[in-house]
Amino acid sequence: MGIEQYLLIGLCVLVLILIGLVAGLYIKYKRIDRAYGHFMKGRNGVNLEDIIMDIEEDVRKLENEDEQNKEAIRLLNKMLRASFQKFGIIHYNAFKGMGGNLSFAVAVLDYTNSGFILNSVHSREGCYVYIKAVDCGKTDILLGAEEQQSLEMALGYTEREQ
Repeated sequence: MGIEQYLLIGLCVLVLILIGLVAGLYIKYKRIDRAYGHFMKGRNGVNLEDIIMDIEEDVRKLENEDEQNKEAIRLLNKMLRASFQKFGIIHYNAFKGMGGNLSFAVAVLDYTNSGFILNSVHSREGCYVYIKAVDCGKTDILLGAEEQQSLEMALGYTEREQ
């Protein structure tokens, strides 16, 4: 046997090995192709691309709703800051011996501690109502003891009456 025959046998063995590798790869390719086809069909023949497009549209809708909700929350926060949210009320007897705590002082404040104090003084001759402006928790007008107590209660410095 000559070298050409060994070379020919070697090449034949190499060709058989390559044919085996190609056959193995072909089988793997068919499995992957079958799995890909099944994956792309989805359930009930629905196309995967349609599902992805539907999901993308849903995400866009959710993002739009999210922006609308954020804007609504911003508006509510603005409105909340502008509304009265802190209150303090003190009942008292303005004139001893007249009976009953019919007089009262009410402090009404917003987020910035601005608002007013309403003082209603009850006497035998009638009821007198006074209002004093509050700006950042302070007034320009001297407050009576009950008015000061109601302001401190609204500011949270003292506890509410029971």
